[in-house]
This record gives sequence, structure tokens and C-alpha cells, in this order.
Amino acid sequence: MALKIALCQNPYWVQSAAAGTSMTGTREGAIGRVEAYFDSNGFLTDLQRRVAIPTTSQERDSMPALQQYVAEEMTGSLQKLGYSCSVLPNPRSEYGPFLIARRIEDPAKPTVLTYGHGDVVRGQDDQWRSGLSPWKIVIEGDRMYGRGTADNKGQHTINVAALACVLEERGSLGFNSTILIETGEETGSPGLGEFCKANREALKADVLIGSDGPRLDHHRPTVFGGTRGVMNFNLKLTLREGGHHSGNWGGLIANPAIILTHALATITDARGQIQVPEWRPSTLTNSVRAALGDAHIDAGEGAPAIDPDWGEKDLTPVERVFGWNSFEVLALKAGNPDRPVNAIPPSAIAYCQLRFVVGTDPHDVVPALRRHLERHGFGQIEVEPARDVIMNATRLDPENPWARLAASSIEKTCGQKPNMLPNLGGSLPNAVFTDILGMPTVWVPHSYAACSQHAPNEHLLAPVAREGLRLMAGLFWDVGAHGLSS
Repeated sequence: MALKIALCQNPYWVQSAAAGTSMTGTREGAIGRVEAYFDSNGFLTDLQRRVAIPTTSQERDSMPALQQYVAEEMTGSLQKLGYSCSVLPNPRSEYGPFLIARRIEDPAKPTVLTYGHGDVVRGQDDQWRSGLSPWKIVIEGDRMYGRGTADNKGQHTINVAALACVLEERGSLGFNSTILIETGEETGSPGLGEFCKANREALKADVLIGSDGPRLDHHRPTVFGGTRGVMNFNLKLTLREGGHHSGNWGGLIANPAIILTHALATITDARGQIQVPEWRPSTLTNSVRAALGDAHIDAGEGAPAIDPDWGEKDLTPVERVFGWNSFEVLALKAGNPDRPVNAIPPSAIAYCQLRFVVGTDPHDVVPALRRHLERHGFGQIEVEPARDVIMNATRLDPENPWARLAASSIEKTCGQKPNMLPNLGGSLPNAVFTDILGMPTVWVPHSYAACSQHAPNEHLLAPVAREGLRLMAGLFWDVGAHGLSS
């Protein structure tokens, strides 16, 4: 807790930092401060306090916890760093609020927007391994278990602490800082687009530097500039009311589950290669391939092995995730799977998802599928979007000056080049920042793919968290020293 105590008990520091007074300091000094913060359990203390707030945005009764997280926990922490904080309602009143925290040192200097989300998925309390709880951090070896440790409380805690250490070392950031924390990302970020449009001036910045998602290789830092888009939709076929005895009616009436599975088999081939023409992207260019050429997937212990005979045949594993689209069936249901009976079910439903890269028209995903099914004789199957929020695909050229600044800063801090990805394989509401707010986006993730982020036993790797603190302190220091402007 050394950092936290220093911030609260040094009135001179708080006054000078809030005023933007220049003080001497070094990059190495800022990095040393975040190392001490982690090693003295300051990070653990702050993260435990945040994990203990059950901000499960997918639960109907979560509003008090969501409000507490932004209005008390994060506002209190950021005000100590000289930020002015505003907690504002979601334009869609049934969803959680937003926090905008601003620290303006000099309007002539660049402004960095930092994003995080305070909400988490359901705790799934009864499914965690014995001795673990979603709402209390338990440390076993290098793993810090708890809901939100990886997604996303641990990640934005790292970034806020790095900002604090740069402030403490330099006396100022050297740039203007705006922090946006939402509380609905795990439900598709409803209201975020409208909120950013309404608060465009307060959120105006030269770049977004944020942290979410996993590293490509848990031993090597990653920088990504965008995300794949995502659309969830359901395929449903209802033929009649009620089930009918399979002995009396088998072979006489159509089985919707069989028809639906045959329809699904037209969407991809036997190895999962997409067969819907409009879903096959044309944006895996030579420059994107070159950017991905140095990348290697190493998700760490506990991750599943990559199936060599699955996915687009002529692509590398990295290209399949970061340069291509993927279709998934998330769940199938017909009849009563838990207690099947000898009856032909009246209906069947498949819960599906498409992850897509830049170049895929999100508004044509469902219409294209309908046309495809019609061509294959399955026009009777309904295709309905499962969410009213679409996370669109975004991508940043790794040669963008902000991306290059991040890459060079990270290499200087840790002694190795980061994996540079034009976009992440997962999805974030990144299009809000690129398309609505009009800024380049640079993401530096502090998690890894085997962290169980939406499952029981979610955890953060302590060595990655500690290195993340070092990387972000170095990066924020360098932005203050060499910051670009758009």
C-alpha cells in the first residue's frame, strides 16, 4: 500500500500535481514506483476492494453495485490524483452509468483518453473450484483469482496506478488525461454510442490508450489497434405445436432439429470454413499479413491445443484469428436436453455468432445469411438478431505514429518487441472511439487467453500484471515526454 499512502499523506504532492507544476523525475523512477506499489501489495489491496463490488451488469438487481463502483470507488481514487469526476446516467436508463474523469494540465498539450469497464459477467459462485470465490481475491502461485481480475478491473487498475506513479515522479503527466469507465460492456455496451455522441467535447482526445482482452503470447507484450466485430443471431425453426410420439409419427412428420442441423452444415464446411460468400473478407492484404508475420500464439498453461485441421485451410493460425471471420454455434436446443422423451420436438433453435474483420458489412450479416439459406432450400428457417447492439470491426495500421510510439516505449521498458496486431480477435466497443469520437486507438492488454475471463476461476497472472504496470508507467511517461498530436 506504499503508493496509496504516499498519495493520501503528502499534501504538497497533491497540490503540485493538481496544479500541473513541473518537478524533476526520471522514467526509471516512475517504473520503480509501480514496482514498489505491486511488491508492497498496493495493487492487490486496490484490486481486492474493486473485485469485492459485485458489478454483474447481466443481473437485473446490479444497479446499486454499478453506481457504487463509479461514484464511490473510482471517483474517490481518481479525485486523489487531481481528476474532476462526473458520474452520468446512461441514455438508456435501464443500464448502468458512466464515469468521465478529466485532468487538464495544458490545453495545448495532447489529450489521452483511457477506457475501462467496471462491470463483470455473472459470478457463477457455485461453479468455482473449492476454496475460490468470485468476490474475494485468492492467490495461488502466480494466479490471482477473482471475478474481474482479468476482465476488466485488474486491467484498468494497472493503468490508473501507472498514471499515479508518473504523476508522483514527475509532478505532472505532461499531457491531458481523460478516463472513461462504463458499466455495461458485458451486456454489449448499450448506450455507449449515444453517450459519446452527447459528450463528444468532454471526451475529445488525440488518442485512446486502453487495456482489455488478452495478450497473444503471455510471455510477450501485445499492442493491438482495433478489434473484430461481433454479431449474435439465432436460427429457429418451428413446425408445429407440441411434441409427437416418435414411434407413432417417426418417418411421417419432419424433425426440425434434423432440418436445422443440415442448414447449419451449409454455413461452413466440415472443417469450419465459411461458405457464405458475403462473410468471406477481402481485407487480408499483404500489409496485414506482414504485420501478423511476427506474431505467435502462446495462450499459456491450461489453454486448449490448436486444432491444425480446423478453420480456413490456407491461413496460418494467427491469420485465422486476426485477419479472418469465424462462425460459431454457441448452443443448440431441441426438445428437453436434460430430460429427453420419446417425442419428435416441435421446434429447434441454434444460438450463433459471427466474429468479423474490417471489410464485412455488419448490416448485411443477417440478410446475407437469409439469402444463403434460401439458395440452399432452407428458407423456412428464421434468422433473428440476438442483440440490438452491434460491435463493429476496427483496425489500426501498425505504422500509425501512436502505435509506433507504444511499440518503441514497450520495447525500451521490457527489452523485447511487442506483438503488433492490426486488430484483436475478440470484440470491444472500439468503433465508438474510432468512428464517433474520431481517434486512433492503441490497446495494451494485461491478461492472457487462458484466464477464464467469462467462466468460473477467472484469474490474472501476477507476473503479467507487474510487467503491465511497468509497461504503462513507461508508456505514459513517454507520452508526456514525446507526445504526439493529431
